[in-house]
Amino acid sequence: MYTFRIGGIHPSGNKLSAGRPIEAIAPTAKVVIPLGQHIGAPAEAVVAKGDKVKVGTLIGKAAGFVSANVHSSVSGTVTKIDTMLDAAGLPKPAVYINVEGDEWEETIDRSETLVRDCTLSAKEIIGKIAAAGIVGMGGATFPTQVKLSPPPGSKAEILIVNAVECEPYLTSDHSLMLAKGEEIIVGVKILMTAIDVRRAVIGIESNKPDAIKLMKKLAAKEQGIEVMPLKMRYPQGGEKQLIDAVIRRQVKSGALPISVGAVVQNVGTVFAVYEAVQKNKPLIERVITVTGKSVVKPSNFIARIGTISTLIEAAGGIPEDTGKIIGGGPMMGRTMITDDVPMMKGSSGILLIPRAEAMRKPMRDCIRCAKCVDVCPMGLEPYLLMNLAVHKTWDEAEEHYIVDCIECGSCSYTCPSYRPLLDYIRMGKGTVMGIIRSRKK
Repeated sequence: MYTFRIGGIHPSGNKLSAGRPIEAIAPTAKVVIPLGQHIGAPAEAVVAKGDKVKVGTLIGKAAGFVSANVHSSVSGTVTKIDTMLDAAGLPKPAVYINVEGDEWEETIDRSETLVRDCTLSAKEIIGKIAAAGIVGMGGATFPTQVKLSPPPGSKAEILIVNAVECEPYLTSDHSLMLAKGEEIIVGVKILMTAIDVRRAVIGIESNKPDAIKLMKKLAAKEQGIEVMPLKMRYPQGGEKQLIDAVIRRQVKSGALPISVGAVVQNVGTVFAVYEAVQKNKPLIERVITVTGKSVVKPSNFIARIGTISTLIEAAGGIPEDTGKIIGGGPMMGRTMITDDVPMMKGSSGILLIPRAEAMRKPMRDCIRCAKCVDVCPMGLEPYLLMNLAVHKTWDEAEEHYIVDCIECGSCSYTCPSYRPLLDYIRMGKGTVMGIIRSRKK
């Protein structure tokens, strides 16, 4: 079995919710649907206070090339267009809706019938994906229609489906494959048509033998689709790391995956593409893991976008010893200031960490052990990038490729001096990227 060739670590899996079937969670009496659930410009509201909406009604229209439509996940009445505080406490535009019944747009096929055949052209497929507001559901939330439209002169050779789910604790992708394997295979075929390739590889880490067995059985019936078991290694779910593991090609600094002929899509995105193209269903719900060592019932839920806090309640509530709530996994997730925030398109998990594990140990001086350099999957020098960020030497930080950091946290995880390497690098990366954008303008 293959894996990527530079850096990487082996954190404990803690897949406490593995094997748990997906449970449906009903929406709450009120939902808040953010208009910026993706990388790029937030969608522009196309509804107003007092408007009636159904499940699947367009409420936010993409506001640029890198943007995505947003749809109502419930039926009811729009109460206001206002701002909300996201998990980090930052204000974001959002649509507030009072839920009234559960009426869906008539164009959506709600049946469980598998629709295999797709006769649409590549342009028509990409158009339906854009209309449905599909984004990368592995956490990056890049608008999918943009990924499927490579720049002139670029040609895709292979579709790589990211079913790795290397982040500790999270099992939403794993549970989705077990429940919707046939639909995912159809989604793969649709995406192959969209980018005009004859080969697709579904990469799955070896700690999911049941998913590997099922997906291999389904893929064997199709031409050009294969399942590749991969060695367990974090952060194999990173685009560049997965490309290296699957086709042994490395994407250069500043380049996109298409530069080596690859288009990478998360397995959750592939399922959403199936629903958009074959069922006319926009992205209004997703599978999410709620877990933690003290959580009564670690679970995988399918829930509507905008659902608030009921997910944690359905998993048994917040344990008394909880010290931190994280949106996502422990490595790349972000600490939430409150549990009263809406679930979004990129929400893959909610992790409740016990107080004893959430406490940071006092930072000590760097001992020049170079462990952070050894484990960096991008071949960077994290100790140096942290120092450059501390001293705000942004030009030098840019010269040492700080923007190439994928924020995986491997450096902080392995540091024997407990230095907050990722925190400073993340701050420095944001600053340098802002400087670069200003320079381009």
